[in-house]
Amino acid sequence: MLELILGGVRSGKSSLAEKRAMDSGLQVVYIATAEMLDEEMQERIKRHKMRRPEEWVLIEAGANLAEILHRECRHDRCILVDCLTLWVTRMLCNGDDAVMKREIGSLLDGLSGLPGKLIFVSNETNMGVVPMGDLSRRYCDEMGRLHQQLGKLCDVVALTVAGLPLCIKGSM
Repeated sequence: MLELILGGVRSGKSSLAEKRAMDSGLQVVYIATAEMLDEEMQERIKRHKMRRPEEWVLIEAGANLAEILHRECRHDRCILVDCLTLWVTRMLCNGDDAVMKREIGSLLDGLSGLPGKLIFVSNETNMGVVPMGDLSRRYCDEMGRLHQQLGKLCDVVALTVAGLPLCIKGSM
């Protein structure tokens, strides 16, 4: 079972994903993609950690998300990846397009047949004004392509607005 939960900043997407993981009744493995680069990100990470139950397994991912999923997905587990936008941002900022293309391809190609429940969280970035900067536009393009491809593969796709889920594919 694959799920994609999209939403803007502070839309409630992570809280929804965490609730869905908890309600699964499975062992939860939380895959974090954020890097603690500054105090603001450190505070965000701290808030996320405080919300999570202690029994959840935490894995911090770099570019190797597909590899981690293949290692950790099992029938008795719910894997929660939070979030894809930070994962792509990290690869974009590292500047190696070949690595980014390979890792996104590995993620998408390797999803079919993974056992258990897998929930992806990602920021919906393409509902506003087209950004002015090259890097920002490229980021929006990469995220838009990834969301389209992932949305086709997922059983459930939801958009969170004001803390409320709008199911746009499947049912929750």
